[in-house]
Amino acid sequence: MAGVCVDEGHELLQSLTVTIGATVPTGFEHTAAEEVQEKIGATARVSKDRGRIYFEITTDHLHKVHHLKSVDNLFVVVKHYDNYQFKETKEEALLDLQQLAPVLTWNNALEVWKMNNSLKKKRSRKRGAAAPKAKPSNATDPEKPQAEPDASELKEKPGSSCTEQEPGPEGEQESDIQEAEAKPLKFRVTCNRAGDKHSFTSNDAARDFGGAVQEFFQWKADMTRFDVEVLLNIHNNEVVIGIALTEESLHRRNITHFGPTTLRSTLAYGMLRLCKPQISDIIVDPMCGSGAIPLEGVIEWSNSFFISGDNNDMAISRTVNNINYIIKKKQDGGSTSPGLSIDTAQWDLCHLPLRTSSVDILTTDMPFGKRMGSRKKNWDLYPSCLREMARVCRPGTGRAVLLTQDKKCFTKALSRMGGLWRKSHTVWVNVGGLHAGVFVLRRTAALFGSTPEDVREPHIGCESQEINMEEEKVQSARSE
Repeated sequence: MAGVCVDEGHELLQSLTVTIGATVPTGFEHTAAEEVQEKIGATARVSKDRGRIYFEITTDHLHKVHHLKSVDNLFVVVKHYDNYQFKETKEEALLDLQQLAPVLTWNNALEVWKMNNSLKKKRSRKRGAAAPKAKPSNATDPEKPQAEPDASELKEKPGSSCTEQEPGPEGEQESDIQEAEAKPLKFRVTCNRAGDKHSFTSNDAARDFGGAVQEFFQWKADMTRFDVEVLLNIHNNEVVIGIALTEESLHRRNITHFGPTTLRSTLAYGMLRLCKPQISDIIVDPMCGSGAIPLEGVIEWSNSFFISGDNNDMAISRTVNNINYIIKKKQDGGSTSPGLSIDTAQWDLCHLPLRTSSVDILTTDMPFGKRMGSRKKNWDLYPSCLREMARVCRPGTGRAVLLTQDKKCFTKALSRMGGLWRKSHTVWVNVGGLHAGVFVLRRTAALFGSTPEDVREPHIGCESQEINMEEEKVQSARSE
């Protein structure tokens, strides 16, 4: 729905109501919907296709969607078909997609795309990065325009949008507009298809729909250095056409030093939301890896205190480097905060240097037994891990949120800890193609030392947690 131009200072913004789509870690759709309601005040709808949510906003709230921590990618919806009827033959189905492109109402979505580009420029200027980074020279490939295209490029009707007055050095805006007018926009179509009743492939749909988009807009196709990414999402009979608002996934936002199994930041944030952290909570990640979970936590819940630990010195080094990166990033952004409420320690998971009943929340990504550790070692590690976590966790109020793909081993270990832990619920997620579970546990009111589960088995250390250093170096090199 188009609105009117509203004068706000020196800028003119058009008031639009649009539908925003977001991809989220599979299994955390409802967690992401809660965050949207909390931070934007919009009611999100979970898609039939797992891993996506949709919500309506007005464009004056567009900047808020980029502050969502549980979403990987964002896009504005051009058109949504809840029950699209595909033709039976491949040729007819693809012809329908070709004929669909010129009849869609693109204006509002492209206006949001322009506004989004303006927001990205403002964020760059605030970070002191007004000058764009130099790109590798390529004589055959024209440089990407630095300004949004004008209305004629976007096939909009005269007067259908407001001209945005972008602040900047004198003459910058004029030169940008001239450059945009001189060069056509570059684009690509990305198709994500799910379902077994389609007569065509994702590549078929992207090629034919993209050809129709190119003919309609007279844009230039470019698979790598594109200005506009058109999305064609097909899930059985649900079809959503959109325009991407993010250039790359947001899940890598806080990590610069990656390990062999670094957890996605969006998944880490989802796990923390399940913990429901409160002010002054002590939150521990006893197997922190690269520190994804405590880093997400300390940024969002700054009134809690986070402790990250691991038995591997390489993991500790990565965590410290990632923490220092966030501190420097805050300082470069003008923050006067002295630091982050986080600390890091190297320890033996089975003998944590923490007082009994001193921790409010434990959350970690446990070894799956595939790229790290082994399934055989997990049978020793998991019971010892749950027992030590129960010792340091506060009885009655403490909780734990633990991620693992070794569900059989974890369930067996948990059954042996019935006097110390109670499972609240499980969230099933997709982690790199693996079906894993996020187990939400509650600490029972039993004091540690008063139940049969407290009796330790003969100490074998935490050899099952340790892995060969040379093996990790090889894995780290492969992943990085």
